[in-house]
Amino acid sequence: MLDVLLPQRCLVCGTGGAQLCAGCRAALPRLEPPLCERCGAPTAWPVRRCLECAGRRLAFASARAAAAYDADVRRLVAGWKERGLRRLAAEAAAVVAERLPRPAADVLTYLPAAGDRRCRRGHHPAERLALALAGPWQLPCEPLLARVRPSRRQRGLPLAERRRNVAGAFRAAEAPRTTIVLVDDVYTSGATASAAASALRAAGARRVEVVTFARVIR
Repeated sequence: MLDVLLPQRCLVCGTGGAQLCAGCRAALPRLEPPLCERCGAPTAWPVRRCLECAGRRLAFASARAAAAYDADVRRLVAGWKERGLRRLAAEAAAVVAERLPRPAADVLTYLPAAGDRRCRRGHHPAERLALALAGPWQLPCEPLLARVRPSRRQRGLPLAERRRNVAGAFRAAEAPRTTIVLVDDVYTSGATASAAASALRAAGARRVEVVTFARVIR
């Protein structure tokens, strides 16, 4: 009924019928090798650490994303996160499952939302993405992380301030002593993912791998 009253249009090209049409989905910018082995940034040749992550203490073992965060992907993420277009979680998960190999892990988890943002949006994009990935990857999805203190939005903050903003912001009461995949919608600087991975490792995780729908390219 809602599709009749409010016809869907592709957020990228405006074509009617779906929030992300097949053509625009196929054209989403890929992150092609070579990539930094640690953080997944595109590089000129294969490296273990790139200029973006060299010299930083990152608590996760690797980070990978399905798409580069360009203008088209930005429109998708904005519709998904800020306009409440929840169906895009399934579209994003399908792109991730198509482009990234299934992690050699035992469980999925996700970055917990700040309370005010979840209330305002009515849903949590990272959680919905993780739940949508659990099926095709045949992995359980568990809420292993909690926020223990509020933090400002990371948008617009310099890297050093991003790290301070999320330091100690997460807690995991107990984590499986195995490999955990930490899911989020967008990888920007890695500061939030590293803080959350640190909490998982402190709670017992042997290895944490980060998977996101999109990644900012610097």
